[in-house]
Amino acid sequence: MKLGLKKDEIILAPHSNEWDTEFLKTKHEIQNHTKLESSRIEHIGSTSIKGLMAKPIVDIVVGLDEIKQIDKSFSEGLKKAGFLRLGVERPSEVVFAKFTDDTYDMKTHFIHLVEYKKELWNNLIFFRDYLNSHEATRKEYEQLKLEYVKESNSGILEYTNHKEEFVKRICAMRLNG
Repeated sequence: MKLGLKKDEIILAPHSNEWDTEFLKTKHEIQNHTKLESSRIEHIGSTSIKGLMAKPIVDIVVGLDEIKQIDKSFSEGLKKAGFLRLGVERPSEVVFAKFTDDTYDMKTHFIHLVEYKKELWNNLIFFRDYLNSHEATRKEYEQLKLEYVKESNSGILEYTNHKEEFVKRICAMRLNG
């Protein structure tokens, strides 16, 4: 299993069960260095969806009670686990990444730090679980991703925008039950 992509690179790989193994190993490292409860660390993103082609980067959501004031010891713990805080900040999310080496050229993992059991956490978990239990929707999502990479193998922002309406439609189902 090869993990990692360079900045702005978009490559899809066939699903690998090794992604789950890598997540569990990384979750253990995060817990060892932060003392965070197991229930607050979840595998998300396409690598967590069975049978789905994905960018070979393991996405992890970590839930804290408050992300506006991240405890310094928590950040240090993530650093000891190999994660560095990125400049990407959104009102409800802080992003950390793990790299293959000190060139910081290739990212292998992302941590999406969000507020535990709040809207973003719930949407990320719902999206993963919904696609894992609805094969037709999973295939529709994969086709959407393949459409993009057929035209381009770069442009992470454009790739994300290309998928945005689909993701919003699925997440809306959580609220509309």
